[in-house]
Amino acid sequence: MSLFIKTERFTKETTRLSNKERNQYLIQHKSWVNQLQRLGYNIASGYLVNNQQEPGGGGFLVFEANNFDEAKLLIIEDPMIKNNLVEWELQEWISVSGKLLEVNHN
Repeated sequence: MSLFIKTERFTKETTRLSNKERNQYLIQHKSWVNQLQRLGYNIASGYLVNNQQEPGGGGFLVFEANNFDEAKLLIIEDPMIKNNLVEWELQEWISVSGKLLEVNHN
C-alpha cells in the first residue's frame, strides 16, 4: 500500500456560507471518514492552523491505497469534493526517512 495526501482549501463561495451551512458539510465529511475507518481503511483527516491555533490553512487527508487511480476514486466520494466546496489536490507521498507516529487529537 502507498500513502496518499489530499490537501484542500475552501472555495470563495464556501467561505461565504454561514458557519451553520458549512458545518453540515463538515459533519458529512467526518461521517464519511468514520465510515471508511469502520470499513478497514487506514485514513485520517484534519485541518491546518497557524501559530495562534486559528484555522484557515486548509484541510489535510492522509490515507493508504494501492495506487493513484484507487486513491482518486476514493476521495472523489468525499462530501467536500462532491459538493464542490473545496479546491483540492491529491499526491502520493514517498517516504525517504523517518517513522510516523500515531497521533490522535480527538
